[in-house]
Amino acid sequence: MLRVDGMEVRYGGSQALRGTSIEVREGELVAVVGPNGAGKTTLFKAISGTVPATGQVTFEGADLLAMPAKQRAHLGIAHVPEGRKVFASMSVLENLEMGGSTAAGRADRGRAFDRIFALFPILAERRAQLAGTLSGGQQQMLAIGRALASCPRLLMLDEPSMGLSPAVADTIFDAVHEIRRDGGVTILLVEQRVTDALDECDRGYVLEGGRVVLEGPPTALSPEKLRRAYLGV
Repeated sequence: MLRVDGMEVRYGGSQALRGTSIEVREGELVAVVGPNGAGKTTLFKAISGTVPATGQVTFEGADLLAMPAKQRAHLGIAHVPEGRKVFASMSVLENLEMGGSTAAGRADRGRAFDRIFALFPILAERRAQLAGTLSGGQQQMLAIGRALASCPRLLMLDEPSMGLSPAVADTIFDAVHEIRRDGGVTILLVEQRVTDALDECDRGYVLEGGRVVLEGPPTALSPEKLRRAYLGV
């Protein structure tokens, strides 16, 4: 479904990604982990088109680097950014309507919204409330719901547990697993809680210094190998 080959991203004089290559097959949950500054968020931004990149990036055969970010969303790629970034001055419902502005989202809005409200009932209760007044966990639910409103085929989640209490983070992970069990959505996940990210993924990639230093199924990513990738020891 998604293939990234030899991706390079530079910010000014620094290089954030160095020949990075990953693959995500349809129906998979693929995790990307690594220390702070490894290039995980940059990878997501390059795929969704918010930072320029070189190399090859294809989604179901389409050349993503040849099209603007807004067109990538219409292909079925939804990006939940690090830090949530909901539209604070808009209501919950207005945020979801913004997410549902893709062709697929407009065509199947009723079913998509029903699914979102079943997954996160608090959003249904607070649909008229301004997004900026929600708690951090509720804003994360809204950010995921906004992405689901587009009826995506690939859902990219960047650090969904960031800044949340362990209990709320567990709720978010339960929702991610439910989204996967429902079928129809492939998931690419960046997460700081490495054990949670790798527990139920099909394959994982470890980034360090903008490079993939370790990859494979969870059974191949032993604690010893992860420690070596993170700490170099």
